[in-house]
Amino acid sequence: MEIIDRLLDARCLRRKIAGNRDRLYKVALAWSGEPNVADDLVQETLMLALQRVQQLREQERLDAWMYTILSNCWKQYLRRMRPTVNIDDIDISCDDDAEIGSSKQEIVDHVRRAILRLPNGQRQAITLVDLAGFSYAEVADILDIPIGTVMSRLYTSRQSLQKVLSNFRAPQTVSTGYLRSVR
Repeated sequence: MEIIDRLLDARCLRRKIAGNRDRLYKVALAWSGEPNVADDLVQETLMLALQRVQQLREQERLDAWMYTILSNCWKQYLRRMRPTVNIDDIDISCDDDAEIGSSKQEIVDHVRRAILRLPNGQRQAITLVDLAGFSYAEVADILDIPIGTVMSRLYTSRQSLQKVLSNFRAPQTVSTGYLRSVR
């Protein structure tokens, strides 16, 4: 019976791992800004998680464990790509005209572009806390950094985003009011 219980637990755990795909994809997309790269990162993360499922000691920490794997995959991707521009040297000021367009998608795209301009460490911290909903301590474990560094990166990234996004005005929506019949 013990063998059957272990097999059932492993099967349930594998389903939970596969069920995290959409959440992992959102974070990977926020980090990379490219759907193809995000998809590859998530696929690699899921593959590694399924291969190493026996290494997970506490099932309650499954989410943090998987985001740690995603973070490591992202670091490996960055090492392979070796960008020629130092991301810390990029000015994150916004040159876009705030009154162009009027859709909600424009706002989303503008915020995504602003997040992509953040240095990698800040981008990882803010997306794990604000997008994935992890606590500061969990993010520190996932990224393998001190909690003070997480708080510092969050503060700096939020200040930078506030500066960039303060110049952006959301498109004005035209209110047509309510129609009423006149007799």
